[in-house]
Amino acid sequence: MIIINIFKHLKTVLKHKWIVFKLCLKAGIPFRGIVHDMSKFSPTEFWESVKYYQGTISPIVAAKRANGYSKAWLHHKGRNKHHPEYWNDPRSKIPSPIMPYKYAVEMVCDTIAAGIVYNADKWKTDSQLRYWEKEKSRSPLNENLKEFLTEIYIQVSQKGVEPVITSKNLKNLYKKYCSN
Repeated sequence: MIIINIFKHLKTVLKHKWIVFKLCLKAGIPFRGIVHDMSKFSPTEFWESVKYYQGTISPIVAAKRANGYSKAWLHHKGRNKHHPEYWNDPRSKIPSPIMPYKYAVEMVCDTIAAGIVYNADKWKTDSQLRYWEKEKSRSPLNENLKEFLTEIYIQVSQKGVEPVITSKNLKNLYKKYCSN
């Protein structure tokens, strides 16, 4: 069983990385697409994900259900700047700062790719917006970044991924919502 989980987990991670890479290329940040989620191959993240791989839910969710926490998630969010949790510091003067552009756009590519990979049969252009509307209030993101994401997901729901995930559009939206 563990051998099968190794290959299934690898297949899922590599498919996700491939879609993120393609989206990052379109967004004008190819290097972020290349290095995206490399920590998933570290022993801490990889072996826990193999152990809790089920194919229907994230191994991180399964580990949290079993243990109350996930070592893989704690490791992952502390090493990947495209996650809002990386930037969140409740004791800071600004607990949720604006993420730099390249990481904010990588986050967009990551969330869309995750929706496509983990919900392949059910994913539609409005899937990310529907998911985001349920999760937005729990997100540790800065309010400006929440507006940035909301606008992107609205556009994707109306126009599809291709015309929305472009360097020009994303730069304009970031400037509109996240630049002072």
